[in-house]
Amino acid sequence: MANFWKQHGIPHKGWTLVDVIDVREDGHSEWETDYETCMMCGNEKIRYVHILEHPEVDEEFRVGCTCAEKMTNDYINPERRERELRNRASRRVSWTKKDWKISKSGNFFLTVDGQHLLIYKDKKTNKYKVKIGETFGKKTFDTLAEAKIAAFNGMEYLKDKGDW
Repeated sequence: MANFWKQHGIPHKGWTLVDVIDVREDGHSEWETDYETCMMCGNEKIRYVHILEHPEVDEEFRVGCTCAEKMTNDYINPERRERELRNRASRRVSWTKKDWKISKSGNFFLTVDGQHLLIYKDKKTNKYKVKIGETFGKKTFDTLAEAKIAAFNGMEYLKDKGDW
């Protein structure tokens, strides 16, 4: 277990937060998740990985929230960004439990915040596709569950862009 806090040559301050990621893939359970280990303190089983960079260090450091706060000397943004990811993950779990309605033609649909979401089978490939509002998605999905997650991700993307 590495502990760079005790190692000479690794700066403890002056790091910049580049990104925060959730290593749990869409639809995966806890036991299917490939957790990471904090590169700074060695804490294991980190789901929300904070990616930091420093001008004196060639590689990015992938660390947990507490180390990110200390290394960036920012005790607001690392926790805020992680909380946003946690909330999104919680919304995604709730999303998968939603009851979609089925149209007369066999398509699945929902109306969320005034936007119409549609999941239908492509006649050529017999795979699922997603339509959000007036926009048809280009990707196809083998299962209805994958298409529902894609609809959620598309909706979240549009909300982040301010197009929702």
